[in-house]
Amino acid sequence: MDRTRQSPRPGHHALRKGRHSLPGHIYHVTTSTWARMPRFLDHQVAWTACRCFEGATVLGDARMLAWVLMPDHVHWLLQLGQRRSLSEVVHMLKAFSARDIHREEGGCGPVWSRAYHDRALRRDEDILAVARYIIANPLRAGLVQRVGDYPYWNATWL
Repeated sequence: MDRTRQSPRPGHHALRKGRHSLPGHIYHVTTSTWARMPRFLDHQVAWTACRCFEGATVLGDARMLAWVLMPDHVHWLLQLGQRRSLSEVVHMLKAFSARDIHREEGGCGPVWSRAYHDRALRRDEDILAVARYIIANPLRAGLVQRVGDYPYWNATWL
């Protein structure tokens, strides 16, 4: 077995069976860096990744509602469009940001873990409350005293 490749936990693929991404629905997605490495402690690497999170080429007709990039993971609040599934949008976000990070660092290899966690928001759920939860991650992690002091986040409501 090639130990340099990270494989999802047993049963990870089975968790995706029967799950559907629905156009127009909103999803909270979390994914970590490869081996939970704190890659985004480096300011330039973090900004390189952040620039990919809102690009039309990456998102297609999906909309990024809010996001926060932490040292070893990211949270995205996405509303799907009509053309791409959730897995396609997540793949594009990871692929484009990894490509740009490799250009910045002059390196190669995995940036993101293969797996991700997603939760579909119910229609009656308070989307702003979920966005606030996402944006407050640096506070809860003790990285800053005020949300405004953390540079790697955005929300459409600003």
